[in-house]
Amino acid sequence: MKTNLLSGKKLGIFAAAFYAGLLAFNASAPALTIGDASTFGYVFLGIPSGDSERLNYVNHLAGMAPGTLESFSGQTFIRTLNNPGPGFPNYPNAAPPALNGFSTTINLGPTVGVFDYLFAKYDGSNQGSVVWFVGDLSGSVTIPASWTGPGLSRWTLFKEEGEGGNVPDSGSTVILLGTALTGLGAMRRYLKR
Repeated sequence: MKTNLLSGKKLGIFAAAFYAGLLAFNASAPALTIGDASTFGYVFLGIPSGDSERLNYVNHLAGMAPGTLESFSGQTFIRTLNNPGPGFPNYPNAAPPALNGFSTTINLGPTVGVFDYLFAKYDGSNQGSVVWFVGDLSGSVTIPASWTGPGLSRWTLFKEEGEGGNVPDSGSTVILLGTALTGLGAMRRYLKR
């Protein structure tokens, strides 16, 4: 069995191509910002902030008229004037939380509409919560790590009520794995020359 070791030049080319690919993949994640066109509303302060409370907060915002301010369940809600998705004026209620996380990069799934709402809580009692409508987005998005100082505590993704199970589609994982293996096979052929 013959073993081919990569020369320094080929290894350098491979490493540079791999790093450039990672940068391009990371740079392709669109950024959601606080107050952008996808911002659905705000909850001040959003405490308590367990899964059931977050569900209630999102569903209250979904039932509000655009551009209104209301008090409910000890919270202040502001529904933006944005029409971020196709539900205007009647946005769907959210089902129990599908996915929680802490990072600023979030995978919304391989197709549009896997998730409808993204709720982000910023630094406990010091700031508040932001809700984005993400029903018209797919792939990875990034959200701010902080909001005028207070940092991101946790985020939650919600599906539309009645859309079934809470397990995200694993198709994107299979596609990424297949792409990676294909790329490695092509790179192997290239490096053998």
